[in-house]
Amino acid sequence: MVIANEFDYRRPDTLGEAIQILSEASGSVQILAGGTDLVAWLRDDVIAPDLVVDIKDVPGLHDLTLTDGTLHIGSLVTFTELMESDIVAEHAPLLAEMAGTVASPGIRNRATMVGNICSAVPSCDAGPVLLAYDATVHLAGPSGERAVEIGDWFVGLRQTARTDDEVVTHLTIDPGRHGGAYVKLMRYAGEDLAQASVGIVVTPDHHYRIAFGAVAPTPIRSNRIEELLRGKTLDDSLIGEAVGLVSEEISPITDIRASAEYRTRMTEVMLKRGLAAATERLEGTGPAYGTRLV
Repeated sequence: MVIANEFDYRRPDTLGEAIQILSEASGSVQILAGGTDLVAWLRDDVIAPDLVVDIKDVPGLHDLTLTDGTLHIGSLVTFTELMESDIVAEHAPLLAEMAGTVASPGIRNRATMVGNICSAVPSCDAGPVLLAYDATVHLAGPSGERAVEIGDWFVGLRQTARTDDEVVTHLTIDPGRHGGAYVKLMRYAGEDLAQASVGIVVTPDHHYRIAFGAVAPTPIRSNRIEELLRGKTLDDSLIGEAVGLVSEEISPITDIRASAEYRTRMTEVMLKRGLAAATERLEGTGPAYGTRLV
C-alpha cells in the first residue's frame, strides 16, 4: 500500500501527553485509534494530515464497564469486543447487533465504535444506534473534560462537535430495560456499507427512540415519528402512520449504491419490521438479536 503524502507520527503514553501534542500542533492533525477509516483515506489521498497521533497506548481508553446502570465504553473498544462482551449482551444487546453488521471480521477486530462516530460518514453504523440509546460522548482537552449529547455530536457531513485539540475518551449509555432493533440494508450479505439503516429502542412505558442512517448528511433522530408513537401501544394502524412519515423525515440521495426512491421505500420497510422486532424483544419474544430483518 502506498501512502501519497508524508506526515509526522506521535504515539503518546498518557492522555495528558496526547492533549498537549494536539494543542501544540500546527497544521492538520488526525487521531489514530483503530485506523480502518484513516488508513483508507490516507491511501486514497482523501486527506493529507501533517501529523497523526496514535492513542492506542493511552491507558483507560479500553475500558468497557457497567457502574450503577451506566455503561462506559472506552474509545479504543472495538466492534468485536462489543460483540463478545457479556455486559453488552445483557444490558445493551443492540450494540452487539449493530457491531455484527460492520464490515468483515478483520475490520471489526480493529475498528472502534468511537472512531466510527468520529469519522461521521452518513452511513456509519454506530450513529443510529447511539442516537437511539441517547448516548453521551465524553471528551478531554486543554480546558478539561466535557460531555456532548449524541444528538449534538453530528454537525455536518464528516463533521462533529469535537475540537482539534480534544480526545474522545469514552461513551456512556444508560440503557435501562428496553427492546431494540438495528436494521441495515446492504447490497449483499457480507462486507458492505449501509444503503440505509434504522436504529430503534422501545421502553416499557411505550417510549420509542428512532434514528436513521445513510439517508441524510448525518445520522438523524426522527422526532416526529417518536412523538406520534409516544405512550401508545403499537398496532398495524399506528405503525402505518409512522411509516407514512418516513419520507418527510429523511433526505436520501441517489448514488452508485442505491437510488433515493429505493432508500426511502426500504427505510419504510425497515422501520415497520424494526418496530415489530423491538417490541417483541422487549416482551422477551421475537427474533434473536443478530437476526437479519431485511
